[in-house]
Amino acid sequence: MRRTGAVAGQARSGLVLMHGRGSNSADILGLVPHLALPQVAAIAPDAPGGSWWPVSFLAPSSQMEPHLVRAVAEAGRAVQALEDEGLPRSRIWLAGFSQGAVLALEAFARQGQGLAGAFGLSGALAGTGDATGGPDAALYGHGPKRFDYEGSRSGSKVWISVHSRDPHIPVKRVEESVTVLKGLGAEVQSLIYPGAGHSVMQDDIVAMRRWLND
Repeated sequence: MRRTGAVAGQARSGLVLMHGRGSNSADILGLVPHLALPQVAAIAPDAPGGSWWPVSFLAPSSQMEPHLVRAVAEAGRAVQALEDEGLPRSRIWLAGFSQGAVLALEAFARQGQGLAGAFGLSGALAGTGDATGGPDAALYGHGPKRFDYEGSRSGSKVWISVHSRDPHIPVKRVEESVTVLKGLGAEVQSLIYPGAGHSVMQDDIVAMRRWLND
């Protein structure tokens, strides 16, 4: 794991950052200077081979779950590292871009009780299993998923953003994710940027700066 920013035990907030496919921890930590928050302690793990899983997050659960379990555990270890150094869990956020955004949101939904919240920049939930129903054009030809998460995320905040024509993240799954996370008790804000795209936008930076500094 790589680090940047404040020492965890002296930080105002903690940020666990998950990188996207083909990227690495150093790259995603490059987001931190744009936040201009020197009191944030940031930590980022690396995926083996630069990818948390080898298929689309929309793929059947049998193809996703073994990789997803390992990836969520890695996010949990990063959170635990900050906690062990004295940063309260209630001030730690999960965040990521693209594949890393899916992981951050999924880790929050699966084991994020007590965390401050999550930022999913061009991402959505992967789900806990396959649901009934055939291929859906709105899910880029993939089938629906179940979202069977336990516990309450009351008091936490979630930011999810995506472009309306993102080549990897369908808006339908983003909308499902917003509903699911609200159902868990989280305060959720979502933003759909017009047109095609798959990138971190200025509104994402502004939201992260505002909430991390709250």
